[in-house]
Amino acid sequence: MNLTSINNEKVKTWEKLKQKKYRDLYKMFLIEDEHLINEALKNHTLKEIITINEQNTFPVPTYYVNDKIMKKLSEQKSGAKIIGVSSLLEEKEIKGNIIVLDNIQDPGNLGTIIRSAVAFNFDSIILSDDCVDLYNPKVVRASEGMLFNINIIRCNLVKFLKNLEQDYTIMGTDVCRGEDIKQIEYKKCAIVIGNEGKGIRPEVKDLCHRFVYIKMNDNCESLNAGVSASILMYEVSHG
Repeated sequence: MNLTSINNEKVKTWEKLKQKKYRDLYKMFLIEDEHLINEALKNHTLKEIITINEQNTFPVPTYYVNDKIMKKLSEQKSGAKIIGVSSLLEEKEIKGNIIVLDNIQDPGNLGTIIRSAVAFNFDSIILSDDCVDLYNPKVVRASEGMLFNINIIRCNLVKFLKNLEQDYTIMGTDVCRGEDIKQIEYKKCAIVIGNEGKGIRPEVKDLCHRFVYIKMNDNCESLNAGVSASILMYEVSHG
């Protein structure tokens, strides 16, 4: 189908998806880049394609638009060549190791953590209610499409941790009283990563069974949340 007007109702609906409240309302979000679109297609969440290139063929409804519409919808200054519309991801049952994120705000950190969680075979990512939006375009891009390949749940973190199965070890991070992550033995674990500036909230910290730290050079005080989470997940997956 060809669309040429930025005032078309379909175009207006797509544009609204650039805002979180409308993503939540319509249960859809936009994805740019053919690699990300292919990940959505592979995982059966791709609903529509918006493109300026009639060579693009996907097994979903496809809308051919002009540059003006594409620039209105795209996050890129020059406009994208293709945009996908995906349904929001389904939350599934938790089965294996999990990474728990307490008020992570940087989209790049969340995207990095998603990629690492997939790379190191973590089953699920748990987001506190106040974490950055999973469908923020910067998160989607930083994840390199890996958000389509892992179970991600947003919830009240305190309630979730209180109800977590008894055979999980809940591990927080603490450079002062933590154990070296390389020395820990465990079965199932939930690693808690705190906010970039404030760390883990006290009420969440109180629910941790033990604390860990990453041994590093004394010249470096700390690592950012994305790097720390990635190292911890690597160590757990190779422990």
